[in-house]
Amino acid sequence: MGRLISLLLVIWLVIGAFAAYQRDYFSDAKTNCSETSDAVLTVVAGPLNYMGVNPKVDCKDVDVDVPEPSK
Repeated sequence: MGRLISLLLVIWLVIGAFAAYQRDYFSDAKTNCSETSDAVLTVVAGPLNYMGVNPKVDCKDVDVDVPEPSK
């Protein structure tokens, strides 16, 4: 039973990786939080991608106020 679940999980992730490949998530060397998250979610969603699921993540850049050095 464990082997069957493992095999199904591998097949699920391979289908998800193929969906991410079709969406060109692996073609860009420069990535940001949102692109990386979208690619990971697409791989994890697996076959659901072909049933209309289009996972997206909106990563907001955190603005941190850093004090200026004194002169």
